[in-house]
Amino acid sequence: MDVIINIFILIPLLGYLLQLFLPGDRERWMSAVAVFTLGLQSVSAIVFFVYWLWNGAPTLNIKDLVLFQEIGFEFFIDFLFDKITAVYLFVGSFLTFLITVYSKAYLHREPGYKRFYNSVLLFYLGYNIVIFSGNLETMFIGWEILGVSSFLLIAFYRNRFLPVKNAVKVFTVYRIGDVGILLAMWLSHHFWSENVTFLKLSHDLLVHEHLKNHSVTGVFISLMILLTASAKSAQLPFSSWLPRAMEGPTPSSAIFYGSLSAHIGVFLLLRTFPFWEHQTSVRIVIAMVGLATAIVSASIARVQSSIKSQVAYSSISQIGIIFIEMAAGFENLALFHFAGNSFLRTYQILTSPSVVIYRLREQFYNFIPRIPTIEDALPKRIENTLYMLSLKEWNLDTLLFRMIWKPLKWMGNRLHFLNRSSVFYFFIPAYLGGLLLLYFQHQLPESLHHRLPLFFAGIGLLMVLKSFNERRSASLAFLLIIQNHFWIALAISFNESYSYSQNLWYLSGIMVAGVVGYICLYLLGKKNRHVNLLQFHGHSYRFPGYSNVFLVASLGLTGFPITPTFIGEDLIFSHIHEEQFFLALVVSLSYIVDGLACIRIYARVFLGPHARSQYDMARRSS
Repeated sequence: MDVIINIFILIPLLGYLLQLFLPGDRERWMSAVAVFTLGLQSVSAIVFFVYWLWNGAPTLNIKDLVLFQEIGFEFFIDFLFDKITAVYLFVGSFLTFLITVYSKAYLHREPGYKRFYNSVLLFYLGYNIVIFSGNLETMFIGWEILGVSSFLLIAFYRNRFLPVKNAVKVFTVYRIGDVGILLAMWLSHHFWSENVTFLKLSHDLLVHEHLKNHSVTGVFISLMILLTASAKSAQLPFSSWLPRAMEGPTPSSAIFYGSLSAHIGVFLLLRTFPFWEHQTSVRIVIAMVGLATAIVSASIARVQSSIKSQVAYSSISQIGIIFIEMAAGFENLALFHFAGNSFLRTYQILTSPSVVIYRLREQFYNFIPRIPTIEDALPKRIENTLYMLSLKEWNLDTLLFRMIWKPLKWMGNRLHFLNRSSVFYFFIPAYLGGLLLLYFQHQLPESLHHRLPLFFAGIGLLMVLKSFNERRSASLAFLLIIQNHFWIALAISFNESYSYSQNLWYLSGIMVAGVVGYICLYLLGKKNRHVNLLQFHGHSYRFPGYSNVFLVASLGLTGFPITPTFIGEDLIFSHIHEEQFFLALVVSLSYIVDGLACIRIYARVFLGPHARSQYDMARRSS
């Protein structure tokens, strides 16, 4: 029975790889591969589900593959199957199969027909890795795939401003969630002194013993998990991203942002429930987040003029209620609620065009006066205030911008001295000086030695902040991202003694991806003189080959699980001590912002209108 679990990962993976090599003008072949792949997955899921129940519904755990192992560190792929995975597998396989069949005709003759099915299969591969994951490291692999495929699906109409801008906006929120999961993984290594599996979390005595000795650390890990779940499931204050994700095609909006992707945060809380259920304070915070989100999102949904936005905020409100159910300890109710909400939202979004036509007819032929609501019992001033707040979506976008992105932009804009000349003539010699200090580190004063890791990591963060705000030169922004990784490797080398082969493992993916990406920008600059980041250029229209290669290089540079850098980042965090919170925060921020900077470079250079529109700036989405 254990071996069968691998099949659920291999089926979408093989379907995705086969889809890549199909010619782009063969719609029947592409739809047939996608429908067959997901149909086979759905049938296999149902058969296995029945077989699993027949055998007593046992919890299955497989330590599938050890990717890297050294003394004190082990990175392995672990798969887990229980009732939570079973429900998510059944709902996900059925709805994704339904959407692929629906999309055959819906996207007929669409220029991005192949790109859509590639993104759907990639998304479903990441979804399966997440729901079958048996530890945080395995889950993070699927988590990254979900984030990138979501970006590609939202930016499906890549020749328009709004889909591309909203795709970047959604990706930024996803990266905030990545901060939480990175810090949770880092502290979990120290909390358990190993790469702990979710199966071990179900041992109450083991969890209780560790929490008794490290209660503050346990609360912090739980809060980081909540941060990640809130960002992924669009809970407050991150609720505004889900309606923006509806810029993609209707099928992807229905299956991913109406049902599957929006409930992945719920899955994370369900999977880690045995850990945080013993922490009353965390359960209260989860319930408060869910309650606030349910009330605010419900009020926003009532004033939306777009059906997609109304369905999106209604779904967010229901997910808030699911958070409350989990905080109260009703796991099975939360699972049942997830399945019902997923099916309902998928149906609502798919039928939304028909509903619009129906309502237009109804308002002319069967006028119904407005039914009094609970708001009518409130004083008029309070009612109008609530109406205006809901109409402005409670200024959630503005709040998020002022709290997070405005400080980052402010810091990045103050780094004018970081230009091409200073990078080559000052920072490269400074880095060589750092290597010299590393060689003589045992002769340095103890006080200086302890400050150097944070100092060098801070230089790397400055590099990537400048890259995130760079507008004149895409190649300079790309070089700054590469240098950020080298500064981080140098910083952690001072932190403790370990094999330098780990740094080579980490930097090998960076060097390959960096060289490939820089060559793409150089060749593109030869044909277009100067590639800046002042606007969206849409070069994927004329240079699709460069676009695809640069996207892969950008993913490699951000630690996407296609290079050794993905494992290297986890290695780096394993050498940050438990008491070095600020160092862990600086390194995690560097990783998050460099991912944003890479996607920003890709979006501005290769996405957007390939010819200048009559509108200089993108208009705000509804």
